[in-house]
Amino acid sequence: MKVAEAVGRALYAAGVGQVFGVVGSGNFHLTNAMVAAGSRFVAARHEGGAATMADAYARMSGTVAALSVHQGPGLTNAMTGIAEAAKSRTPLLVLAAEVTEPRSNFYVDQEALARSVGAVSARVTSAEDVVTEALDAVRRAVCERRTVLLNLPLGVQALDVPDARDDASTLAVVPPERAPVEPEFADAEALARVLEKSRRPVFVAGRGARSPGARDALAALAERHGALLATSAVARGLFHGDPWSLDVSGGFASPLAAELIQQADLIVGWGCALNMWTMRHGRLIGPDSTVVQVDDDTSALGAHREVHLGVTGDVELTARRALETHDANRQPQQGEQAQQGHRAQQRQQSRQGFRTADIGAAIAARVRWRDVPYDDTSTRERIDPRTLSIALDDILPAERVIGVDSGNFMGYPSMYLSVPDENGLCFTQAFQSIGLGLATAIGAALARPDRLPVAALGDGGAMMGAAEFDTVRRLGLPMVVVVYNDDAYGAEVHHFGPDGHPLETVEFPPTDIAAVARGYGFEAVTVRTRADLKAVEDWLAGPRSAPLLVDAKVVADRGAWWLEEAFRGH
Repeated sequence: MKVAEAVGRALYAAGVGQVFGVVGSGNFHLTNAMVAAGSRFVAARHEGGAATMADAYARMSGTVAALSVHQGPGLTNAMTGIAEAAKSRTPLLVLAAEVTEPRSNFYVDQEALARSVGAVSARVTSAEDVVTEALDAVRRAVCERRTVLLNLPLGVQALDVPDARDDASTLAVVPPERAPVEPEFADAEALARVLEKSRRPVFVAGRGARSPGARDALAALAERHGALLATSAVARGLFHGDPWSLDVSGGFASPLAAELIQQADLIVGWGCALNMWTMRHGRLIGPDSTVVQVDDDTSALGAHREVHLGVTGDVELTARRALETHDANRQPQQGEQAQQGHRAQQRQQSRQGFRTADIGAAIAARVRWRDVPYDDTSTRERIDPRTLSIALDDILPAERVIGVDSGNFMGYPSMYLSVPDENGLCFTQAFQSIGLGLATAIGAALARPDRLPVAALGDGGAMMGAAEFDTVRRLGLPMVVVVYNDDAYGAEVHHFGPDGHPLETVEFPPTDIAAVARGYGFEAVTVRTRADLKAVEDWLAGPRSAPLLVDAKVVADRGAWWLEEAFRGH
């Protein structure tokens, strides 16, 4: 058995069941070995798309995924997607063939490339140790939540593996997920004391809280202390349906959500970075607010802003410990009747906090962006993106998974299209690259085949990632692709245009993206008015035998509300 085959078998045995990539001579045997072992391989049309598909799949499935690429240009083509995954701490394994001879035209310093974007680099070095080295890479991706580049030198791939070394089952099994970090008792007690003193607490949950267990624990703790609930964009949908949910905190926040968060006397970030996006460069934090951050990575505490209390611990475990600590401080009672009385007492102990009748009514009426009044600027030729998004929200099934590209348009689908839970929005925006949205939706669709996949793109990102239209059609995905088409890179138009700068470099002649999609085998419709969306309703009612692209000609007369926030970070 060759090293390439041994690696493929070992990775599948370690739980890497989904692989994306573009196959060249250097990764041909490895990829085929993984397929032969049982992994599913999805061929993308570009390595950049493959990287983002793998990233999105890992996020939505909760498992480690793999990306397989050719040496040199195969890896460099994938680097933007790898950078996004690394910055997001996605457990992802990048399998890259490697040449070690500097005079080769394929040679690049692949280890340095990985380091430059925050990924971890590893290498297969010998036939004797190949299985151990491969499994160590998987273990590091899972246990450290890192994107790991496993370099596979061509010469090593071709070596014969000693018979005694080719059985992955003889080695320790890679854990399926990172072990939850127990918080220190003193930290949980300190958190409980801070919560007890608060009268207007707000919980902001992030990537580290994206699980049903964490959601339930946070909801129970919030109820006990009268806290309002919010999320980062990455965790949107976590508190869907909760009457005290403010939806997203930060640049995407609705006016009411921002107002209430600013009034909080305590903000607790749960698995959330509390960075410039989530806290609007700190402007959502009131002058007298106490800031607490809970994260299972100690290095994340206070990384973006000063915190009054930092707790190292898993979100669910920490929330439950804080709840138990609160209850333990109450006078215990004995016997069954006493226990029933104690439970009733616990319910009575839940404080009103921020949960007043007036605030509840305001949240019900005004916290969603679609409930915020606006002047509809639609014309006979172009539709207001807010009108488009509200209409799509009403038309599309509630069970959906949305992938969003970057650009001026992105807040509209991210906030106007509702999602059923924390697995309804795949938000690959840590690197803020355009062109990743379609690949994001493909990876998310494969991870959640029970939901209608929706890709929300700008025209720039759609054309940049258009090669993957073929992948959507080839995989038979019943996807709806919505292109917010303003014939420009809208973010730059609205940022530089008001100052009188020339815009010829960021504006384009009208493009019939619907025709482009039809060329790939899509059904397609051009939308200029609300009435044109009847075609979407007809597609949903039909067999959905081909994906649908909506080329929405949107009004281009204004920048999105979140755009000013975005450019503050430049």
